[in-house]
Amino acid sequence: MTTGSLQPQRFVISFAGFNRPWAVWIAHRLEEYGHRVTLQRWDPQNSPGIGEALDDLARGGGRVLLVLSERYFSAGAHSDMQDAEWNTALREVTDRHPDRFAAVCLTDAPLPSAVAVLEKTDLWGLDSYEAEYRVLRRLDLPTDRVGAETGRRGPRFPNDPPEIWGRVPRRNPRFTGRNDVIGNLREALTQAPPGASTVTLLGLSGVGKTQVATEYAYRFASEYDVVWWVPAEDRPTLRERLADLAPALGLPRGAGSYGEQIRAVLEALRRGSPYNRWLIVFDGCDNPDDLTDLLPAGAGDVIITSRNREWASRHSSLVEVPLYARPESITFIRRRALRLTGEEADQLAEALDDYPLALDQTAGWLADSPLPVGDYLALLRRRLDSREAVTISDDYPLPFPTALAILLNNIRENFPDALALLRLFVFFAPGRVPLRLLREFPADDVPEDLAGLINDQIRWNAALNKLVQFSVVRLEYSDLPVEEGGGLETVQLHRMVHNIVREDLGEQEAEPLSRAVRQVLAAADPGRPADSRLWPRYAELIPHLDSAGVLTSTNPRIQNFLLHCLRYLMLAGEYRTCLRLVEQTDGIWRAMLGDDHDQLRELSYHHTGALRMLGHFRRAETLARSRADRLLAERGDRDLETLRATSTYAGVLLSTAKFEEARELLEHAFATYRELLGEDDSTTLNAQNNVAVVLRLLGRFQEAYDTDLDTLRRRERVLRVRHIATLSSGIGCAMGLRLMGRYREALARQEQGLKIHIQVLGANHPQTLRAEHNLGMCLRRSGDIPGAGARLRSVLERSTRVFGAEFPWTLMVASDYATYLREYGDIGEARRISEDVVRGYQSQLGLAHPYSIGTVGNLGLVLRAQGERVEALSLAEQALVGMRGALGDRHPWTLGCALNATGHRNITGRLDSAVDLSRETLRTAEQVLGPDHPMALSAQIALAADLRSVREDAEAGKHEDAGIKGLIRTLGPQHVHTVSARQQTRPYWDFEPQP
Repeated sequence: MTTGSLQPQRFVISFAGFNRPWAVWIAHRLEEYGHRVTLQRWDPQNSPGIGEALDDLARGGGRVLLVLSERYFSAGAHSDMQDAEWNTALREVTDRHPDRFAAVCLTDAPLPSAVAVLEKTDLWGLDSYEAEYRVLRRLDLPTDRVGAETGRRGPRFPNDPPEIWGRVPRRNPRFTGRNDVIGNLREALTQAPPGASTVTLLGLSGVGKTQVATEYAYRFASEYDVVWWVPAEDRPTLRERLADLAPALGLPRGAGSYGEQIRAVLEALRRGSPYNRWLIVFDGCDNPDDLTDLLPAGAGDVIITSRNREWASRHSSLVEVPLYARPESITFIRRRALRLTGEEADQLAEALDDYPLALDQTAGWLADSPLPVGDYLALLRRRLDSREAVTISDDYPLPFPTALAILLNNIRENFPDALALLRLFVFFAPGRVPLRLLREFPADDVPEDLAGLINDQIRWNAALNKLVQFSVVRLEYSDLPVEEGGGLETVQLHRMVHNIVREDLGEQEAEPLSRAVRQVLAAADPGRPADSRLWPRYAELIPHLDSAGVLTSTNPRIQNFLLHCLRYLMLAGEYRTCLRLVEQTDGIWRAMLGDDHDQLRELSYHHTGALRMLGHFRRAETLARSRADRLLAERGDRDLETLRATSTYAGVLLSTAKFEEARELLEHAFATYRELLGEDDSTTLNAQNNVAVVLRLLGRFQEAYDTDLDTLRRRERVLRVRHIATLSSGIGCAMGLRLMGRYREALARQEQGLKIHIQVLGANHPQTLRAEHNLGMCLRRSGDIPGAGARLRSVLERSTRVFGAEFPWTLMVASDYATYLREYGDIGEARRISEDVVRGYQSQLGLAHPYSIGTVGNLGLVLRAQGERVEALSLAEQALVGMRGALGDRHPWTLGCALNATGHRNITGRLDSAVDLSRETLRTAEQVLGPDHPMALSAQIALAADLRSVREDAEAGKHEDAGIKGLIRTLGPQHVHTVSARQQTRPYWDFEPQP
């Protein structure tokens, strides 16, 4: 007999939802001995991390008892990586909280090895007495009163079934997630008034309503004496199954009348005799009239599963069963098909729109087949209605397309208006359809039967409500008050329903519907894609372009609408979507319109822009040069369309570092636009902005700043202060000030500019990220090191998440963050990022591009900081030679490479060579940038260091004194560069790729 502490203790019991009956039973037994118990469901999908979540359990005070099973350890398919994470977390948390954690185990399956530190005790396969004894013994509690009761009725021992367990479907061992749904169901049942605990699980066919009801029955079985399952698809079966409960309750069958038996059952349930803790599940009742008069009342609970929302008006609470959330889909698929990776599971879930029945049947098929997921999805599209392309089970013996088709046949046969409306919906894309578009349908452009429906608001609403009632579509509402434009916003149609209805339509039926939807979309075009205030309207339209046939339309109005959408996508930073739509449209329009059509030329501008922004520079250059050469030959160099084409070509030349050729084209375009259109025309201002960009890339910072400032002032007057182009000019001015060394002015301008960017464009727009990146660089140059690091890290994380690691903009930010880490952070991470950036630029731009060359120089600085001096010198000399070849001796980037090379030569003993290069670098920097530019002052300090190394102390002192005075005058006495110069720390130069 164990004799432990007699004082009441506090326990936290952590359990997976699947094992709730065990947690509830253990809690009750501990409470019978006077202990305080808190139940905490473990949800690995929503935990911040395993270690943090275990620490949170311990923070509550008292001891922590883990109820272990396979479900406790896995948010998805089992993996060695998960085991490693668990092993680390368990060892660390038990070290931090010794003697606080204990465990019981409900499985004999292999568990992570570190479970041993919990000294678990096994409960599987035991009776209640032995299980209680082992729990108490593991918790060092007295065992002399095992099985004692205080008279308070508690839950049944989990291994003991309810007194009556009637034909409940077998439990699904792969049941996944749905914790929120089960929680909502439990809450609705427990909070209902006495005698009215009826809840309807509502959802689309195959969404998992029966599975949720089954899991609830098992999970809470210990709290009921009777659990009875009633198939309720039709009234005869329903009545027969309900009558079968009579003998189970010990009631006489009477004369054999179903009516008498049912009345006896309902009366026994109402009275709670012989059992008052009962659960009745009516599965699949879509016709409330079949069941309403047979619903039990009393102290027990009723669950109904249905597709019919009408249950809300029949004294039943509704709990929606939605599609899986994506993490649930991935977890379920990987439990069903162990061979699939997380990425493959995500691919399957995306294709099937997280529809549970489809995921079950397709993952089941893939579990027994080596076919790749992509190939399988292609097969599935060709054979959607085939039983051979899915694996069906006894639980749901119909392929998921058939299950949906049965529902749709019911609508086709009984509700023609609802069918007509549904057929209209499928020419929008699956997912959300804004209702304002549906209300604006041109009745003249649709078939006669549909026109009558559109013109009759009562019929329209009735048809829509019927689709909602049977869970074919779902309505979503705005959170805004009605007076502020809130209310009903979108209709949502699942992809599977969409596909089945669309494939059922013949070409003659489809064409007028498709044409009508195209007209509605074009009518909704705001007409001003450059106005960021209208971007939400465009964002609503983009998903429906392909489904409505906009890309293949011969109507010029529809084609112009598509071009507006593409312009919006470019301005909004949705480059990949733009490129996909352009490339889909290009071949269609060439066959339809011919290679030289104006619409196709307009399309090619978006094509070039998207290719350039995504880093496909060679393709963009080929396309842009071809267009510019053809127009130049046909129309001359003063034609407006030629100027547009050559300007676009020059923009691509900037990306490929052909700066002088680009400058000539851009300056010619600016001068010609100014002559033809005037100084304040928006096209002229765009050309002027482009001139500023090329001047900045050529290192002519003062000229670039003056040009940017003039453009900014004109745009503020001609456009508006918050226009996207005006905001871009503001970034240009702030960059110019920073590159000229006027850090405080640059910081003040960019701080205000970023605030407006966030208000107008949002935090993750490419131009906002550009503004925030420049702010981070301004903070660093101004000496706010922590602020700079936080900004640069945030921009890099968001750019990587939104655009990807190989996106040109992401590479630029990564390069600058790596130089920050080299000085103020993790040198190992700085090296890793620097090497990734070099590989990215060399792959996209080639070895001879200044960005590839400059980032090689940055990597050399990292190697020097890590003590690899010889390798660092080699990279520094490569960068200097490469930059001289690419841009000449007098470009600021070349001077920066030279400044770094002097330092590398010095620390490797090439002292005379370092002095010679330092003298040359200082002389050229003062000529090009001016004597007070930070780079020229850094060259002064570097030359002083090199002169000291060859014992030219007097001359070194003069240069050092002049450099420090210049830094104080330019940056202030406390700036990090000034302080470093006083401490005789050698300066360096970071290459910064330009946007």
